[in-house]
Amino acid sequence: MKKNCQIILSLFLFLFFIGCTKKNNLDKNTNSPEDSLPVYLSLANDINLSYDFKQKYTQKAFSIIIKKKNDSLNRANLFKIANRYYNMNDLKSYKVTTELVLARAVLAQDSVYMAKAYTYLGDYYSSKVISDSAYRNYFKAQKIYLQINDQFNLAKTLISKASLQYNEADFFESEISVFKALEILKNKKDVNEQLYECYNLLGILYNEREEYDKALDYQNRALNTLNDKSIPLDFQLKATSFNNIGFIYLRMKNYKQAIFYFQKGLEEKNLFQEKTILYAMLLDNLAYSKLKSNRMDGLPDQFYKSLKIRDSLGLKVEMVSNQIHLSEYYAYKKDTFRAIQLSKKALFLSRSSDKLNNTLDALKQIAVVDPKNASKYSREYIRLNDKMLKAERNMGEKFSRIEYETNEIKDQNSSLQEKNKTLIYVFSICTLIGLFFYVYKTQQAKNRELLFKQQQQIANEDIYNLMISQQNEIELTRIKEKKKVAQELHDGVLGRMFGVRISLDSLDKIDEAEAAEKRRKYLAELKHIEEDIREISHDLNREKSELINNFVVILNKLFDNQKNTYPSKLETSFDSHIKWELVNNIVKINLYRIIQEALQNCNKYAKADTIKVEFKSEIDHLVLSIFDDGVGFNVRRTKNGIGLHNIEYRAAECKGTAAIKSAKGEGTLLVVKVPIDQKINLQKNDI
Repeated sequence: MKKNCQIILSLFLFLFFIGCTKKNNLDKNTNSPEDSLPVYLSLANDINLSYDFKQKYTQKAFSIIIKKKNDSLNRANLFKIANRYYNMNDLKSYKVTTELVLARAVLAQDSVYMAKAYTYLGDYYSSKVISDSAYRNYFKAQKIYLQINDQFNLAKTLISKASLQYNEADFFESEISVFKALEILKNKKDVNEQLYECYNLLGILYNEREEYDKALDYQNRALNTLNDKSIPLDFQLKATSFNNIGFIYLRMKNYKQAIFYFQKGLEEKNLFQEKTILYAMLLDNLAYSKLKSNRMDGLPDQFYKSLKIRDSLGLKVEMVSNQIHLSEYYAYKKDTFRAIQLSKKALFLSRSSDKLNNTLDALKQIAVVDPKNASKYSREYIRLNDKMLKAERNMGEKFSRIEYETNEIKDQNSSLQEKNKTLIYVFSICTLIGLFFYVYKTQQAKNRELLFKQQQQIANEDIYNLMISQQNEIELTRIKEKKKVAQELHDGVLGRMFGVRISLDSLDKIDEAEAAEKRRKYLAELKHIEEDIREISHDLNREKSELINNFVVILNKLFDNQKNTYPSKLETSFDSHIKWELVNNIVKINLYRIIQEALQNCNKYAKADTIKVEFKSEIDHLVLSIFDDGVGFNVRRTKNGIGLHNIEYRAAECKGTAAIKSAKGEGTLLVVKVPIDQKINLQKNDI
């Protein structure tokens, strides 16, 4: 016993000595702020220190950095401070520090750090579920990275933006953002971590849209990227992928495979210590898959274990899921009282969160286990579901408005800069007029050379105009040839068909009643064939010749016909920035046909009071949007219609995309995006 006391006393003295030494060393370091800064930053990130100590060292580091000159090193150190606050979950200080870096970057006109600050602010607002502010900051960062051609950080920003769009149920735009990021990353090295995020998000998106084969394909691609040993194991990305694959099989009702993958995820080393939230999710999903497959081993203990973990972490949204699953379990066990109690708890807890999806799930479950009050819960479900759909739609529109407003502000700033430049030029010219007059006589030789160059330029323009004229001659010849082919089709083929009809008509001399009946059918069919061929001939001339002059005028004729024929109010808008002469003929014809098809669908089915057709110019894209405030329809049930297929096919012909958003009672929005080059005129035969 005495020996043990001596050992403990020796150990205490040793630790005291070490502590004093460290204190003395730190005191020595503090004599020089430059030397102590790395020490403070390191201690602020030490996971073994308490929160108060980490705050103290972060503030000391900040007090040193803030006094320094506003250069790139200073801004880099401020970002380190912001990261320390983020790791401590002190988001308020994280935001203040980031805004300080942004202000300094703007003063220094440092685009790199401005973009980085915008992404940090986007992360802040995203964590606070302030989606519009998060989107605005991500979009600002995206535009700067585009300007400075920082492809890697542009891809990372697009991934963050896609995750935000997914969280707000803007699945179509989220998918576009992910594929833009993938397009950038596909030719780069050491980007497996970012590729994982892209593939994983696509897997989640397609699972949400019930495209399970695609979802599994992308989740497996995500798993394959984890073969890269540079990705830290403590991220637990494998367990994440196993959970997502299991969830796909759960949605497919393949419970055996779902159980297999959830168990695989739970077997990952150090999962509970490194990703407790993911551990609880896998446990809940495993238990629910067992319940659905009528396997009761480990139930309800696994549900309660997951619930306890989530409760200790304060995860309200996830706790609702646990309580709903437990309610289903007790309903299966015929314990109605517990089932109702748990569903009521879930409903109460869900109402205190911002997630309407949770409340809808809780209402659905309580309506099942409490049939006496089912009608009341169903009415509330319908009301909240309508509210959620409107909120999702409004958020998607808000994202589009943010992009428009951000571009508009940038255009205004550019216009102001141009005006300032003009004033400077005018002032400079006025100042230099006297000097130019003095230099005039000594520059006669150079003026002659300049005159010669101007004459040469005029000659070049004449040659260019001659080439254009020659090209127009060729185009006119092509049009004549097309008309000739159309005429030959009209006269030659129809002539032969007419001869066949006359020959069949001569069979009327035969007295057989059955033969006469057949003759009449054949004659009628031949008449239909004549009409079809005539219509094809007219279409050839109309589509390639009538549409050859002015696309906007032709569209206005179509719109005038719509207004004069149908009662719906038609509103049209053309973006003045669109250079129609640079748009390919094939694109114009397909857009014309898409508008025709969409208007026809509106007239037949929509019962709309107002139809809006709008052309907008975006970055490297022409956007056609057609909205009606009609009855709407279920997109998933109607997606196999011929009209919708025609629209999607024509959009694909232009290497573009077509997206349709609609819900019953909410009207319909068709958005067609076509890539175009509005900078360089490479097209010679435009409408």
